Amino acid sequence: MTPDPRTPTEPLRLDRDGPVAIVRLARPDALNALSNELIGGLMDALDAFELDAEVRAIVITGSGRAFSAGADIKGFLPHMRRGAREAVAHFLRPGQQLTARVEAFAKPVIAAVNGLAFGGGCELVEATHIAVAAASAVFSKAEINIGIIPTFGGTQRLPRNIGRKAATELILTGRRFGADEALQLGLVNRVVPDEALMPTALGLAREIASKPPLTVSAALSAIHRGQDAAIESGLAIEEASFAAIVPTRDAIEGVTAFVEKRPPQFAGR
Repeated sequence: MTPDPRTPTEPLRLDRDGPVAIVRLARPDALNALSNELIGGLMDALDAFELDAEVRAIVITGSGRAFSAGADIKGFLPHMRRGAREAVAHFLRPGQQLTARVEAFAKPVIAAVNGLAFGGGCELVEATHIAVAAASAVFSKAEINIGIIPTFGGTQRLPRNIGRKAATELILTGRRFGADEALQLGLVNRVVPDEALMPTALGLAREIASKPPLTVSAALSAIHRGQDAAIESGLAIEEASFAAIVPTRDAIEGVTAFVEKRPPQFAGR
């Protein structure tokens, strides 16, 4: 694992493990609260990873005892006191832009949930394509407890992740729930012992990174664009995504290798 030369000292730490970029939220004293500075850093990192052909997958995790305890409420309070327009502009929109960027990202984004994932931190998990949780991870849709609603997309993505009734209960009670319940609900894909969290997330990322990248991107796009479409529209999206990758070198190579009973040699084109 090597440090990425683009790594800022705060509030992120970026590393590379071969084709996998590792993004570590680095505000442990603030439980990795999602300030606008941190959100901006995440957006900049995603912009860089999108253009870096050597990055095939991204793992996001937290430092210290939290994945992220949510939005930086202390920093956003002054904006809320100035009224709805400023609160929306400086509080809601940056968070929604981040989670929308993650959800629509053309390369797989995996959350490695190492501790608390409350409020906006839980919403970041909801937006990632795959999530692995440490056994000690704790989740909460805690916004109701401070008099607001989820603002980083949680009222929309959580019902899509786990179903309307389960999401409604969690959003309206703000109760805490553990990794096993998150797995049962479908919020995360796997729960592993704490010490196995990063090896598992990185192993999963490396496995996906070994697949043909244009095909991975096409699959992600079809899933994202089709998830809220009628079945007829979703099938049309699938058809267009398939047609786009048929002429690629990797698609021809993969199918040919299957017929010839040999391992494929993907080239990323």
